[in-house]
Amino acid sequence: MAYALITGASGGIGLALARELAARKHDLLLIARSGQTLEKLASDIRQQYRVKVDILAMDLAAPNAAQAVFNWLQSSNYSVDILVNNAGFGSWGLYEEIPESEFQGMMQLNMVTLANLCRLLLPMLKKQEKAYILNVSSTAAYQAVPTLSLYAATKAFVLVLTRGLNWELQGTSVSASCLSPGPTTTGFIDRANLGRIKDRAEKFSMSAEAVANIAIKGMLAGKPEIIPGLTNWLSAKLAEIVPKGIPERIARNLYK
Repeated sequence: MAYALITGASGGIGLALARELAARKHDLLLIARSGQTLEKLASDIRQQYRVKVDILAMDLAAPNAAQAVFNWLQSSNYSVDILVNNAGFGSWGLYEEIPESEFQGMMQLNMVTLANLCRLLLPMLKKQEKAYILNVSSTAAYQAVPTLSLYAATKAFVLVLTRGLNWELQGTSVSASCLSPGPTTTGFIDRANLGRIKDRAEKFSMSAEAVANIAIKGMLAGKPEIIPGLTNWLSAKLAEIVPKGIPERIARNLYK
């Protein structure tokens, strides 16, 4: 029996992905900081979908977090056939003014823990008849975003790493997909201190449930890049072909 391991599963896209997989009768391992919240969600999902759900409450921004997760899997004799690296956060502000704890935590969580989980779990995933990695990035990965410079850079890392992994894994039982959502109805805007653009962003937001549905379909199809929503897809692809200064100037004016 194999589980889907989902980080950042206590709300937003992570929770929606968990419910989407549970609806497909996939057993779950959910990881987030709040054990109390996870316990409640796990109970709800078990009752609604009749699947097995176990939880691990921990701070994935801590050094060696990925190794701690791997040790938990080993000691509990869990087998994983889907790895969803969803946990991450952004912090708005001038690069030099981001608090040290958030600066380091953002890089650790968004990049280091994600990369290490992929590395540590790949041998286990390759033993499965079919297995999947889904790394959550953002449409911010496709261009620099002034005042979200570090966040956008971490998400660009996720995108490039996942595409490289997908090529390396061809011919194996594992595929790697990168999910790059645009504005989504989650707590991200509040967490990133972007409340001043909340009304504007919500006009273009997709629901977390809609994003999750598209994400899981794309992951199961082995797509290397999944960009939910036509507007988001067009903006990401235009950012790849027009001079970089154009989308960056738009982003600067949007977030300044």
